[in-house]
Amino acid sequence: MGQIGAPLVGSYDYRLVVLSILIAILASYVALDLAARVTAARGGVRRAWLAGGAISMGLGIWSTHFVGMQAFRLSIPVRYDLPTVLLSFLAAVFASAVALYVVSGERFGRREALLGSLVMGGGIAAMHYLGMAAMRLPATSHYNPLLVGLSIVIAVVASLAALTLSFDFREEPQETWARGTGAAVMGVAIASMHYTGMASVSFVTSNLTVDFSHSLSVSSLGTAGIVIVTLMTLGFTLLITFMGRQFTAQALQLLSSEQLVQRSRELIDAIPQQIWSARADGSVDFCNQRLRSYTGLGLEELQGDGWQNLLYPVDRNRVIKAWHESVENGAPYEQEQRHRGADGQYRWFLARAVPLRDAGGRVVRWYGTYTDIEDQKKAEGELRRLSGQLLRLQDEERRRIARDLHDSTGQDLVALATMLGQLGHSIPSVEQESRRLLSECKALAEKCIRDVRTLSYVLHPPVLDQAGLGDAIRDYVDGFTKRSGIQVELELSPDLGRMERDVELALFRVVQESLTNIQRHSGSQRAMIRIHRNSDLTLEISDLGRGLSASVQSGKEEPRFEVGVGIPSMYERVKLIGGRLEIVSTSHGTTVRVTIPVPGERT
Repeated sequence: MGQIGAPLVGSYDYRLVVLSILIAILASYVALDLAARVTAARGGVRRAWLAGGAISMGLGIWSTHFVGMQAFRLSIPVRYDLPTVLLSFLAAVFASAVALYVVSGERFGRREALLGSLVMGGGIAAMHYLGMAAMRLPATSHYNPLLVGLSIVIAVVASLAALTLSFDFREEPQETWARGTGAAVMGVAIASMHYTGMASVSFVTSNLTVDFSHSLSVSSLGTAGIVIVTLMTLGFTLLITFMGRQFTAQALQLLSSEQLVQRSRELIDAIPQQIWSARADGSVDFCNQRLRSYTGLGLEELQGDGWQNLLYPVDRNRVIKAWHESVENGAPYEQEQRHRGADGQYRWFLARAVPLRDAGGRVVRWYGTYTDIEDQKKAEGELRRLSGQLLRLQDEERRRIARDLHDSTGQDLVALATMLGQLGHSIPSVEQESRRLLSECKALAEKCIRDVRTLSYVLHPPVLDQAGLGDAIRDYVDGFTKRSGIQVELELSPDLGRMERDVELALFRVVQESLTNIQRHSGSQRAMIRIHRNSDLTLEISDLGRGLSASVQSGKEEPRFEVGVGIPSMYERVKLIGGRLEIVSTSHGTTVRVTIPVPGERT
């Protein structure tokens, strides 16, 4: 490697130098073009242009720097620390975002220009010197403070020039040559900053150990890849802005309403989405080509109420009722519904529609879409199946543990208590201390028996399988009141009867978890359980406490002795049996409500 402490003399590959300057000019041209697009956009579209433009422009500036560094050749191998390189890239993106944000604002005075150029220039300088810091080589670097300061001044001045030019050229349309000239000035200024910064550093060989972890070596192929990706990104950005301008220009050329409607329908037909529109009264008057192709029907067959013939019979009443309610109330429409395709098969779609209103707020039209969610529904079904299987396995394990606790551990404790009682008769009455200790041991054993029986019951009450939900809830409430002191009013429908095992277990777990939460979180000394069975079965558990805390509502509960299923599992259990769970919590108390279709009875 040569003598330690000897200065290293570098050289430049001028082909890469020229390439870095050209990239800087191209990135500057993209920045000028993007300034116009960001300024013209509004709302979410503006934020999208701002984010995408910052990444594209930042990549161009960073690539200028990195290619320029690759143009600098030393007699020793150089590697680059990947995290530091990525950080320098983020600095370039940040500087670009600041530039686009400043030039797309409504005002651009001296204050905005000064602050913007300082922040952008600082970001570019940070990008450069972070990139230099990423170098990993057996040498130490020394910086010339004067040249470092000069490079930062150049970065700030270049940023000021870039912001000024971008603001001047942001209003469309502009002559290409004018933007090209401005881009050349900006590009040369950015490259000047880089090569001034490179001139500020010198390298001296060193015998210090170099940390090559997370570092990589950039070959000529790697440099070519960086250049190609950068050029493709900048080119794609220019293409997008060009297409945006072309689209805007074409839209402005539509002078009559008939032309506008026709062009809009052609555009809608080209969109890979099922789109439809309806009159103010809700009657469909247009379906795009993709929707017609899926159904195999013509526009005339779908117009009016014809689209309702596509609905799956089970969904028909629900969907039509929801659509009529949206039309009557002028509220956005959203439903999951199944449609028959041209092949006779039904698929799930997410239907959405929004009203178009006139200046007076009256609905004049409806515009809607159908999004295919068949794969999503299948995935949800599979997830539900796996979740149900997991819950069933969990319940089986609880049942096994409860049985073992009751039949094995519980019986052993009973035997222990019996033997302790017998042992007490064999201790002379004069040995008061021994009799006292034995008495305490017996009391402790009896307490363990009660706790084991309670835990066994909480894990899985045998009466649930033997007598059904009603008796299981009564039995559990009695024990709960004795343990907690909370009075529970119970109101059960006389025709509750027996239900499927999964339904009874799910409802019992909801009661169990709700009462546990009342005891731990509500502060209420009264609770109420109601079960009504009409067209639907409704279970309500309510209290008069302070309501669930945020942690409980989100399912983040503190550990406790009681074995509960947790609020997320409550939702999942109720969903698996086809029901709906609601939790309404106010300062006056909490109500947990479960509604399910009336399940079939069993004997």
